[in-house]
Amino acid sequence: MWLPRISSTAVTVLLLAQTAILLFLVSWPRPPSPVGGKERVHVLVLSSWRSGSSFVGQLFSQHPDVFYLMEPAWHVWTTLSQGSAPALHMAVRDLVRSVFLCDMDVFDAYLPWRRNLSDLFQFAVSRALCSPPACTAFPRGAISSDTVCKPLCGRRPFGVAQEACRSYSHVVLKEVRFFNLQVLYPLLNDPALNLRIVHLVRDPRAVLRSREQTAKALARDNGIVLGTNGTWVESDPGLRVVREVCRSHVRIAEAATSKPPPFLRGRYRLVRFEDLARAPLPEIRELYDFAGLSLTPQLEAWIHNSTHGSGPGARREAFKTSSRNALNVSQAWRHALPFAKIRRVQELCAGALQLLGYRAVASEAEQRDLSVDLVQPLGTSSFSWASSTAAHPRP
Repeated sequence: MWLPRISSTAVTVLLLAQTAILLFLVSWPRPPSPVGGKERVHVLVLSSWRSGSSFVGQLFSQHPDVFYLMEPAWHVWTTLSQGSAPALHMAVRDLVRSVFLCDMDVFDAYLPWRRNLSDLFQFAVSRALCSPPACTAFPRGAISSDTVCKPLCGRRPFGVAQEACRSYSHVVLKEVRFFNLQVLYPLLNDPALNLRIVHLVRDPRAVLRSREQTAKALARDNGIVLGTNGTWVESDPGLRVVREVCRSHVRIAEAATSKPPPFLRGRYRLVRFEDLARAPLPEIRELYDFAGLSLTPQLEAWIHNSTHGSGPGARREAFKTSSRNALNVSQAWRHALPFAKIRRVQELCAGALQLLGYRAVASEAEQRDLSVDLVQPLGTSSFSWASSTAAHPRP
């Protein structure tokens, strides 16, 4: 697909300008506290494509205390699609920081001057943008639906997003465009932020199966991951993107658990999608506790319905969540993929499988035998900080 060319010099100038702005803004006083006067909590759901991150995002979005946005850095990658993932890390980080601080002017570089909520990527999956003060499609504490919200709220002025953000005690962002943890250290050390990181991972074999179902939707992102200078990559027979995703999860998990910096203590949590699928409510209670949130009866009912449905999910809906049987979804790859492809993924992602507690299969028979459990307990020492439910100190 042909795209207008943006020179590497222009990309570099923009990134340097954004970094200068970030350094200037760090010296500013904290933004006003949310209603109630408590310090605002910032949560980054750090994951990769097709790893259950849309569902985890909804776990936060539907909470009445949370302002949530899904992948705001999508706008960075679509605007600067000639860059590579490492080259765009700073721009993504700077945008994420601004959104955490409810400064939506950061989108000036990526959106039209005259803009509405509908210009924001997947705005309708944010309950906060579908309810007051942003919109009146749903009461503020109600469970929202993107299909209802989209036509009713899309033409609301973009400025209501900033107003809504400032009225919540928690700001949660889901991102799939960070490939190491070190790029986030400035945010973890930023006195204006109270940041906690939820690192969501999924069995790479299940990720591959899901990616194959949504290949066209991921083509531009694939090109940026592979550094193709703007060329979209829909077909990836060598599984290069999956390999890079596996490597990134290893880098992030190792940085958080192998001699991590002191400021990370109590502020990083590893979550496996398979654990959420097997025991949704206990896992989600711990996840909420980590974020300083409470599980309400209304959310309990919604979670049960979302994880015990019968639908398989629409094949090409790359950014949708629906009511499905979460355990069946987590195991679907074992019947859907040929063993030769499974073996190749296991070779490319051997380090991730071992570190994250996924057992390799040695034969097609073992792959198909669902009585063989391929999700192993995580070592208590390896992820002791990740599983901590103690207080979350500031750096």
